[in-house]
Amino acid sequence: MLLHTEISFQNNYVAGYPSARPMRGLFSLVVVLLVVLMAVTSEAGKNKKDKGKGKGGSDCSEWLWGPCVPNSGDCGVGSRQGTCQEETKKLKCKVPCNWKKDFGADCKYKFGNWGECDTVTGVKNRSGTLKKAMYNAECLQTIQASKPCSPKTKSKSKGKKGKGKEN
Repeated sequence: MLLHTEISFQNNYVAGYPSARPMRGLFSLVVVLLVVLMAVTSEAGKNKKDKGKGKGGSDCSEWLWGPCVPNSGDCGVGSRQGTCQEETKKLKCKVPCNWKKDFGADCKYKFGNWGECDTVTGVKNRSGTLKKAMYNAECLQTIQASKPCSPKTKSKSKGKKGKGKEN
């Protein structure tokens, strides 16, 4: 009897789903359509990138870039212009508002510690060596920076105020 029940269960299962072939065909069709759709969208993305290169694309490798010029004031968002052969490009850039105008925003320097205060001039100095020149900027190899000496600081007492026993 147990054998008969298993057979009829299998027959009912198959009877519930008359044929798996139409489902396989539909699934195959969906997979093929997804592959075609992905191929078309990736090709469209490549065409957009090619259009962004400009007229005929850019084969130039020796770009010369100018300084970053802020749109307003002396810092903030701006643009820099690059030239290569007969081609020109404009890139967005940003000039930090705490940059040193003497050094330029595209010249990065490594500075040493501040020297001792010169009592005659009231200024202390330090020197920096060029670490990186961005966008082919013309930078000095070494530079000097100076700032006014800070006024003498008040000496801190060794004990904490308001604590401890008074004799």
